[in-house]
Amino acid sequence: MGTSLNNIIVSEPLFWLGLSILLVAVSLTAVLVTAIPALQELARAARSAEKLFDTLSRELPPTLDAIRMTGLEITDLSNDVNEGVKSATQVVKQVDRSLDGAKKQARSININTRSIFVGVKVAWRTFTRSKLPKKLGDRHFSSLNPKK
Repeated sequence: MGTSLNNIIVSEPLFWLGLSILLVAVSLTAVLVTAIPALQELARAARSAEKLFDTLSRELPPTLDAIRMTGLEITDLSNDVNEGVKSATQVVKQVDRSLDGAKKQARSININTRSIFVGVKVAWRTFTRSKLPKKLGDRHFSSLNPKK
């Protein structure tokens, strides 16, 4: 009996078809049992991504606008600083020119003051000589004029 049963099983295509279908069903069940948790995690990740995208769509445009406005304000401030630096440069140049003019005036005043002091000194000498007695003045002039 054992041999005839083996021959029937081996020669029966319907048995092999049923066995193949059973093995495919077991394999699909195993795949589904392992895939269901992975698919659940994938669904959770998709929901989280959807929430993230919603948050980004709400928050990102105002943030980008704020960044753009900050960039414009920085540009304006940079232009103001450049204008301030140019103005300060002009003021420094004017102060430098004023200092040069003041130095020239100080030199001129110094020369004029020296000239005045020399003039006063000469005038004082001349004035004090003219008051000297005539004899003293003659002696002084005679010492200057050796022909006498």
